[in-house]
Amino acid sequence: MRIIAGEMRGRKLKTVSGMDTRPTADKVKGAIFNVLMEKVNGAKVLDLFAGTGNLAIEAISRGAREAILVEKTFSAQKVIQENLTFAVKAQAKLFSMDAFDFLKLYPEEKYDLIFLDPPYRQELVSKALKLLSQPCRLNELGVIIAETASDEELRVCEPFEIRKISEYGDTKVWYIQRCVE
Repeated sequence: MRIIAGEMRGRKLKTVSGMDTRPTADKVKGAIFNVLMEKVNGAKVLDLFAGTGNLAIEAISRGAREAILVEKTFSAQKVIQENLTFAVKAQAKLFSMDAFDFLKLYPEEKYDLIFLDPPYRQELVSKALKLLSQPCRLNELGVIIAETASDEELRVCEPFEIRKISEYGDTKVWYIQRCVE
């Protein structure tokens, strides 16, 4: 796993051993950032279920101004700390806690990009979307990028709507934005 573009292009990232964490593959990550394009530069990013920090660090490498990473697993937290270089640490903050607790504790924060890549087949994306909707944590032109298993379906609640769905092998990527009024 590596950073695929931006200031830190080519830098290798450490991964969490075992099967508990499933980092986004470089192919999928590249496709996600090709869709996001100019939305990354200057963005405030929230990476819930951060795992290795792969998505948030890629966003910073591509010009995001800051990233909040939320991860409850101790082994993953250690890997995130190792993956955050001095260059990245100034722009990234790791919250060592459950994603849902974080959303309840910080309801006033809004983000331009929100990454949701939890363990598959546990309805965690739907639960997170519900908490992200009330109050709405997504800036007006922001995007939520959710990853699920390819056989999972997702229902979103107001003020969100699904704008695009892409499939890559066993992974489905959902691009969710605020409803157009």
